Amino acid sequence: MRALQLALTVVVTWFILDRVGLGLSELSRVEGTLWVPDPLLLVASSLLLLAAYFVSAGLWGRIVRELGGPRLPLGESVRIFMIANLGRYVPGKVWQIAGLAALAKGRGVPAPTAAAAAVLGQGIALVAAAVVGMGALLGGPEAYRRWGLLGAGLVLALVALLAIPAVFARLAGMWFRITRTEPAGDLSVLHGLRWLALYTLNWLMYGLSFWVLARSLGLEGALLPVGSAFAAAYVLGYAMVFAPAGLGPREGFLIVFLTPHLGAAPAAVLAVVARLWTTLVELVPAGVFWLARMRHPAPGGAGGGAAGPAATEGVRGRGP
Repeated sequence: MRALQLALTVVVTWFILDRVGLGLSELSRVEGTLWVPDPLLLVASSLLLLAAYFVSAGLWGRIVRELGGPRLPLGESVRIFMIANLGRYVPGKVWQIAGLAALAKGRGVPAPTAAAAAVLGQGIALVAAAVVGMGALLGGPEAYRRWGLLGAGLVLALVALLAIPAVFARLAGMWFRITRTEPAGDLSVLHGLRWLALYTLNWLMYGLSFWVLARSLGLEGALLPVGSAFAAAYVLGYAMVFAPAGLGPREGFLIVFLTPHLGAAPAAVLAVVARLWTTLVELVPAGVFWLARMRHPAPGGAGGGAAGPAATEGVRGRGP
């Protein structure tokens, strides 16, 4: 299965890159200065991305509370969430959810509530990312716009369905069954629409941070197509369930969306830099929080050792 996953990842990524005509010869002609970002803009983009991760953590904590769990301080939600996100870098499908449940239990959150908040938040975050990602299609070439109109229609239809109480309850129940978690607390349409609005704002932050990263490399693409391409590539990379954390296909889709605005080779450089950037901005703070937790375990003993990391590939990472 591992070999098959690797083969599928390579084939799909190669196919995507072949469609935009990107080869080693094009990459070899990229100016070396493109790989050296402006330090101030790089720091600004990293701080924006980190803030977006923290907002994602705060939203998870809010969903925990609205599902009937205790109120977690924002700082504690951030620490639990970021440590759990390390799970995306461990083979397996359940490490982030297991980590969230174990770490949150040490703060008085029932494990089913923590897991339910994680999978529910991930489902709504995917819809929000799709909403933001529509800009990459609607702002692209004519062939992209047709798909963008179709996608926008589907997203609007889904949001309209979420506004119907019976449909919302059924979709939420289906999502819990797919992710093999138990619902906790009472859910209403107002909960769902409020969470969708908040996660959409969260994804606008992710898109803005990515655009600032592009500017740090001297790339002049406009905010709407560049920022929304980041969200669209995340959704499509998430759909490639055989690729760990979307590695490969996500970068391929990102290049496809950015090529009309930046050119194929600069888009490829940006995609590679973005993968390193998101990984470092996620791993470094998570590692600091984990080391601090190991030194000062939470009362009750659930602290240091339990911490498995980020989004089960079944719930692969709330953030990019």
